[in-house]
Amino acid sequence: MDLEARNYGKNPIKRESWKTVLTLAYQSLGVVYGDLSTSPLYVYKSTFAEDIQHSESNDEIYGVLSFVFWTLTLIPLLKYVFIVLRADDNGEGGTFALYSLLCRHARVSTLPNCQVADEELSEYKNDDGGVETMKGRRGSDRIRTTLEKNKFLQRVLLILALIGACMVIGDGVLTPAISVFSAVSGLELSMSKEQHQYVIVPVACIILIFLFSIQHYGTHRLGFLFAPIVVLWLLCISGIGLYNIIHWNPHVYQALSPYYMYKFLKKTQTGGWMSLGGILLCITGSEAMFADLGHFSQLSIQIAFTSVVYPSLILAYMGQAAYLSKHHFIESEYRIGFYVSVPEKIRWPVMGIAILAAVVGSQAVITGTFSIIKQCSALECFPKVKIIHTSSKFHGQIYIPEINWTLMLLCLAVTVGFRNTKHISNASGLAVITVMLVTTCLMSLVIVLCWHKNVVLALCFIFFFGSIEALFFSASLIKFLDGAWVPVALSFVFLIIMYVWHYGTAKKYEFDVENKVPVNWLLGLGPNLGIVRVKGIGLVHTELVSGIPAIFSHFVTNLPAFHQIMVFFCVKSVPVPRVKADERFLVGRIGPKEYRLYRVIARYGYRDVHKDDVEFEKDLVSSIVEFIRSEKVSPSEEEVAAMEEEEDGGGGRRMAVIGTPSTYIGSEEEGDRRKKRRVRFAGVEALEEENERSRSPSTLAEMKELMEAREAGMAFIMGNCYVKAKGGSGFIKRITINYGYEFLRRNSRSPNYAYWNIQNASTLEVGMVYHV
Repeated sequence: MDLEARNYGKNPIKRESWKTVLTLAYQSLGVVYGDLSTSPLYVYKSTFAEDIQHSESNDEIYGVLSFVFWTLTLIPLLKYVFIVLRADDNGEGGTFALYSLLCRHARVSTLPNCQVADEELSEYKNDDGGVETMKGRRGSDRIRTTLEKNKFLQRVLLILALIGACMVIGDGVLTPAISVFSAVSGLELSMSKEQHQYVIVPVACIILIFLFSIQHYGTHRLGFLFAPIVVLWLLCISGIGLYNIIHWNPHVYQALSPYYMYKFLKKTQTGGWMSLGGILLCITGSEAMFADLGHFSQLSIQIAFTSVVYPSLILAYMGQAAYLSKHHFIESEYRIGFYVSVPEKIRWPVMGIAILAAVVGSQAVITGTFSIIKQCSALECFPKVKIIHTSSKFHGQIYIPEINWTLMLLCLAVTVGFRNTKHISNASGLAVITVMLVTTCLMSLVIVLCWHKNVVLALCFIFFFGSIEALFFSASLIKFLDGAWVPVALSFVFLIIMYVWHYGTAKKYEFDVENKVPVNWLLGLGPNLGIVRVKGIGLVHTELVSGIPAIFSHFVTNLPAFHQIMVFFCVKSVPVPRVKADERFLVGRIGPKEYRLYRVIARYGYRDVHKDDVEFEKDLVSSIVEFIRSEKVSPSEEEVAAMEEEEDGGGGRRMAVIGTPSTYIGSEEEGDRRKKRRVRFAGVEALEEENERSRSPSTLAEMKELMEAREAGMAFIMGNCYVKAKGGSGFIKRITINYGYEFLRRNSRSPNYAYWNIQNASTLEVGMVYHV
């Protein structure tokens, strides 16, 4: 249903499709808007915490309401709903989706094993940005050329995307803390200020522990309750807001005029500017509209926000302002929160609904953190972690134990350490606005490189929205010592981890390329490779997409026997959300037929699910069967050597797997697509059907041998490497590689493909030292 609905934002909607769109819109309320809808709990309290004090006049209250209204209108409504949602990556959204788009439209990807064959994937191109103009094309070409030639700008682009991802992780720590803490803060109205700290903090911690403890069950078990809870909460706050407007101040609508923003800043000056850090919390959760685009459709998210969420939030904020405008003399500053404007008769039921809504909103943020970690790991920007799929139907619902418990400990530390919403809101505000600034910067490049619009349009976008967000960013950064240091510290730690892992992975791949075994050496060994060939399939893991890995020569040199079928297997990530099943495997042959050496490259997108059962083995063997069946011409040994000896040419972008029309031959540097051979991808067909269609005895014999080897068992052979900085390296590089990368490598999980459930399989590790 998601895939069908995902096209609604691009094509005219058929009459019978409205039911599906409205269903998705309803479901999105519980997943996308939980965080955004709970922001009225703490916005006014955070804004009036210290920086400004409302007087007998309503200038401050009206000014804050005006800022809230226009912030909600310009950022979530105009920027995200009407512009950013269009920049989907084949239906996916988020910071890495924008980075993935840029990597495909300009060769700025830092993944070391990119191939031209990847561009043949059906989801590789996405040019739905509109009709391009000649000016837009020229500007796009100039910027693309500059990015492709400048390695420094490519690193800046990667770091920018990583900063956005790190701030999302920081938000995963702060949002549950401030949402749950604010939801239970209604208890303070029934006790003294001294007492409530000893009650609210333990209650909030208990709820947070419960929240993180149930993550392993997955949201699909309780997900059906999310949308009703958020709908009930939105109806509740909008109804209370409407009541307060009618009962206390029907003229509060006047505050929607931008004039009151000017009047507010003129009167409050520095204090008013600093209070913007609290005001920006009204857009907390806006990024989720774009990040969760893959689970819904563009139109469904637009309908849910414009028809339900936006008007409910405006009524809620107007209602609070109407109440505060008639209650200038508050006994204590902490009584300016949300619950003071709730009629006393319904205060307790409202608090119960608020706690449930806070849990739902926190759940969405935690799940989003899991997703961003998975994307970073898929693109080799984060150490391998254990990823558990909690639902067989919804592949986006995952659970990462290490990250979950880390988030819980950090969240409890923030709650216990700060003990109030003031400092937590300062921290959360900086994390939120930083992610939005990153999105604005990446979006401006998407407008030029992917949509081929005029550079002036991109400059207008980044200047208009960037100026607004920079104003909020400065107001949040000025409170660095009052809590805003938390997301900076968290992001710095995660950024160091991500960049060290990515740098070490790239250096390790360069070593593999430089030390790969020449094919001439392999051909000189003869069909038996100089050893006894035993029954079974040997699955040799390698990061290389061309050439023979060095670990293979270790085996041939030191072991007396090897498997009759050898498969050099490479699992690589490509900058697309998902790779279709019939495009998953790229198969080639190494050496003549009698050698029985194959290369299989399995490609996965950053949203793909890695199979962990016998289906993987079946698909792998079937892909080789399809390759054998479709092979018609066997190249000579001289052609084999010539084609395999091509250098990788700067980071492994060159692929020359020899063989048949099932193989791609070419290089990215050549760029002559008309001379490339057609790329065929392995399908899944039964061997019996293949035997009936095939007429070649040698082909039949080869497929029969493959099936016999499969029945004998499959062994997984991988390198257990120790990475060290080579002699003469600088101090920073030695620290980064010898201590940073090695520590992360030793403490990370094995690659996903190393613990796949291959039936009757054994694992054999080959120790090697990499001097990079």
